[in-house]
Amino acid sequence: MKVTILGAGAYGLALSKVLVENKNEVVIWTPFEEEKNELLKTRKSSNLKEYTLDNSVVITTDLEESIRNSELIVIAIPTKFISDVCKNLKKYIKSNQHICIASKGIEQETYLFVHDIIKKQIKTKYIGVISGPSFAIDLVLGVPVGLAVASKSKKTLDIIRSAFCNDHFKLYPTNDIIGIEVCGAVKNIIAIASGMIDGIGYPISTQALLLTQSLHDIKELIYELGGSKKTILSFAGFGDIILTCTSEKSRNYTFGKLIGSNASKEEIEEYKNNMTVEGLYTLKSIYGLMKKEKIEIPTINIIYDIVFKDEKIDKLIEHLMI
Repeated sequence: MKVTILGAGAYGLALSKVLVENKNEVVIWTPFEEEKNELLKTRKSSNLKEYTLDNSVVITTDLEESIRNSELIVIAIPTKFISDVCKNLKKYIKSNQHICIASKGIEQETYLFVHDIIKKQIKTKYIGVISGPSFAIDLVLGVPVGLAVASKSKKTLDIIRSAFCNDHFKLYPTNDIIGIEVCGAVKNIIAIASGMIDGIGYPISTQALLLTQSLHDIKELIYELGGSKKTILSFAGFGDIILTCTSEKSRNYTFGKLIGSNASKEEIEEYKNNMTVEGLYTLKSIYGLMKKEKIEIPTINIIYDIVFKDEKIDKLIEHLMI
């Protein structure tokens, strides 16, 4: 099948490798002419230096052309840009085309998760979400990974699984889109906190304390927002928390570690400016959503206070010991 990936970031490029392996016709869309030219010239990107893009992959800045005759459109761009892209996408998308969300997060201004951002712009019942423990580099290396895929449409589930599944890429189906999106977004926040605990010098035992408490907190947040509590035990929940919250490959974890190790404000700002720390954007959004919906999750409130109000990390430790 023809599959279009919107976004040429590390994860979008890595997904293209899986799709090519499965004999799909792949197009990558980027809004940046310079990025397109670099990919066409070198077949490499600074976003994922370890990977050479397959010669069969088409690169374009023409959105209309990129999705023409595509059976599946994969959204792999930062959450804050999705609304604007969808405003243009709705001009060209057909009613029989399926959408797969690979982005994670929640929009700051509206507190909408990605599937709601898309539904606000595009009238379609064919929306799915993939989320789970998988760094881009691991997809490129072809190691065995497992993710969750959620959709209300069985047809969309089948299309996404057909495009991606092979002997090293597993997708476990569910209909709990809300739960999968909450897990995918909030784990980046917990990864920042886990990095802070590492940075301050506490051992992995203390990180385990945080992660166990966070599993309970995320489960309650899923429930309050209308999802299924059991989703916390999925690849998108427990699986992704283990990966993202214990590895320095995670930019969120590394950012938290800088805070915990008392790095200078200049060093922290430089990291923020040079790397995409999804958890920072998500933390502001989730914090606002919780206030709006009158949901009380103290762990997230305390992480917010440490990151944005310069509270001491001791406040988080004290909370975990209650």
